[in-house]
Amino acid sequence: MKKSILTLCILALTVVSCNSKRENQVDALKNDSTEVAKPLSKADSIVNAAIEAHGGKRYNTADYSFEFRGKKYRFQNNENIYTYTSEIQTGDSLVKDILTSDKFERAINGQKQTLSKEDIAKYSEALNSVIYFATLPYKLQDASVNKMYIEEKTIKEKKYEVIKITFGEAGGGKDFDDEYMYWINKETRKIDYLAYSYKVNDGGVRFRAAFNSRVIDGITFQDYINYEAPVTTELKNLPQLYEQGKLKELSQILTEGVMKNNK
Repeated sequence: MKKSILTLCILALTVVSCNSKRENQVDALKNDSTEVAKPLSKADSIVNAAIEAHGGKRYNTADYSFEFRGKKYRFQNNENIYTYTSEIQTGDSLVKDILTSDKFERAINGQKQTLSKEDIAKYSEALNSVIYFATLPYKLQDASVNKMYIEEKTIKEKKYEVIKITFGEAGGGKDFDDEYMYWINKETRKIDYLAYSYKVNDGGVRFRAAFNSRVIDGITFQDYINYEAPVTTELKNLPQLYEQGKLKELSQILTEGVMKNNK
């Protein structure tokens, strides 16, 4: 009798233990499933490939200088921390702007200037914009960037993936409601064309064609011919107008004298 009772107790403990193990395994599977990363969208995958083709992880610690329209620029990246600077000599005054992850400063002949909030916003935006375009597509995976796959397009017998970019109001800057479109070469994964529309100053539409693409210490830099189109033009229609010669050349975006700085 005692043996029977003991046997039943052992069986009961075994069942409880097995059930407990099964419950733990189910809980573990649940936990594992919640930790699985969501698959990347097609737009994200294409943008990631473009970033890799243009420089990839080298951007994270990049330190380069260049000249643009008479100003000297420098960008220094340290993962999520950055320092952007510009310098220009105007008469007897050396004007230096410094934009970091958390503040903006302007100095004239080494003397820090007191600026209004409006001036800080204006000068910060101007400096950030130059670095942003010079380092495309590095910033296209920022949290404020919204990406949408549009279509596949052929321009001058080359195939492109077309990505539309908009920005969230938080972190998207003063002109967060601007719209951009990028034509990413399916073979090279690099940006050959881009376009954007903006609302300020009665609005405008621009189309840029890359040229003078060169790789400097692992990072691609490009110059662009900047074309103007009527304000009502849809961005996706610009390549056709470009091929037909119906866009007006407005300017050239030249990033000159690019050099990597020694740490």
